[in-house]
Amino acid sequence: MIISRTPVRISFLGGGTDYPEYFAREDGYTISATIDKFCYITVQELRDFFDHKLRVSYSRLELAREVDDIIHPSVRECLRFLGIDRGVEIHCMSDLPARTGLGSSSAFTVGLLNALYAWQGKFAAPQQLAEDAVHIERNMIRERVGLQDQYASAFGGLLHITYTRNGGVHLRAIPLACERLEAIEKRLLLFYTGLQRNASDILEEQLERTRSGELQGPLKELVALVPRAVEVICHGNDLSELGRLLHAGWLIKRRLSAAVSTDMIDTWYERARSASAVGGKLLGAGSGGFLLLYVEPENQDKVRQALSDLQEVPFRFESQGSTILFSSR
Repeated sequence: MIISRTPVRISFLGGGTDYPEYFAREDGYTISATIDKFCYITVQELRDFFDHKLRVSYSRLELAREVDDIIHPSVRECLRFLGIDRGVEIHCMSDLPARTGLGSSSAFTVGLLNALYAWQGKFAAPQQLAEDAVHIERNMIRERVGLQDQYASAFGGLLHITYTRNGGVHLRAIPLACERLEAIEKRLLLFYTGLQRNASDILEEQLERTRSGELQGPLKELVALVPRAVEVICHGNDLSELGRLLHAGWLIKRRLSAAVSTDMIDTWYERARSASAVGGKLLGAGSGGFLLLYVEPENQDKVRQALSDLQEVPFRFESQGSTILFSSR
């Protein structure tokens, strides 16, 4: 038996510039951090006592004789990619719901690859896990995904990632003292809107406008915010500037597509701002999921009261990427 644990991430700034549709023309930047909410994958041998040769358990149970019969796209394509066609049982458990803007789909793919490689008796480095996950999601499943989620889940930590016009992905782990990291952590609140959505559907309009060059201006504005945020995080005396940058980024992001926000999301965000939130954003593609807010500690109870109809999710930053927790080999 193999058990992998893979973190999800919160994305601060630069989302949308990690798609080849953008960085084929201009370098893209993102800044994100993994948090202590995980996807757990268990892989074990399935003996020959059953009619089915493959067993997959997530929000549903699949029993299949052939890989092609598996409905879950990531499981099917990961097995195909690694040449596994029978004799395996896979279980998935997650701390948070899927389709909520935390990169959970990519965390699942990275974690599954890590577990399957270990099950085959192979070690996969974070770089390989990230590259393989990108290939599977973009080229095999044909999902509309960027590149930051796979690298964030594979490597873990607070990351500044650059996406270059020649297709390169360059990671810079942002080194912070524990006190500085905790100071940022204590000023961030995470609320679940209760709305789940398919990011691929929301991104259709945005990526088409990106390909046409229509969004080149707003996306370059988002890119410009990332180095400023890195400077604030590392050296800024006034951490609230990070909140103001998040707010600026959210206003730009809302211009990318009509599907990014809704009247209800706008209402929640304005309620939070009126209650002294400095800034924030909806995580992921938009239209649902989690709302991240920067709020000074002395104002947080006011924001919680203003958003009492939403569920707060306490979190801590997580420094490790995808990890093998247990191996019976």
